[in-house]
Amino acid sequence: QVQLVESGGGLVQPGGSLRLSCAASESIFAIYAAGWYRQAPGKPREWVATVTTGDSENYASSVKGRFTISRDNVKNTVYLQMNSLKPDDTGIYYCHADTFLGIWGQGTQVTVSS
Repeated sequence: QVQLVESGGGLVQPGGSLRLSCAASESIFAIYAAGWYRQAPGKPREWVATVTTGDSENYASSVKGRFTISRDNVKNTVYLQMNSLKPDDTGIYYCHADTFLGIWGQGTQVTVSS
C-alpha cells in the first residue's frame, strides 16, 4: 500500500517561509495529480493547492501568490513552498494523491505566530 509522509512543518513568525515535503513510497506522482490541504483548529479541512501530471498548478485564492506547489518525479516527492506566512495559515497540512480511492498523508503541523 502506497504511503505518503509529510515533513517540514514547524513554528515560524509572520512573514516567514517554510517548505513542506511529501514523500511517496512508490512512484505515483508521475501518474496522479497531487495536492495539499490544511485544517485549522475547529475548522473543516480545506484545499490549498494542486499540481497535475501535466504540471498545471492551481491554488486557493487565500494562498495564491504566496505558495508554490511542485513535484519531483525522480524523488517521488511533492513540495509546498510557503512564503509570506500569516497567522491564518496555521494548521495541519496534509498531502493527497488523487488515485482512484485517494491517499492521504498523516499531516505536518504549521504554526505561524510571533
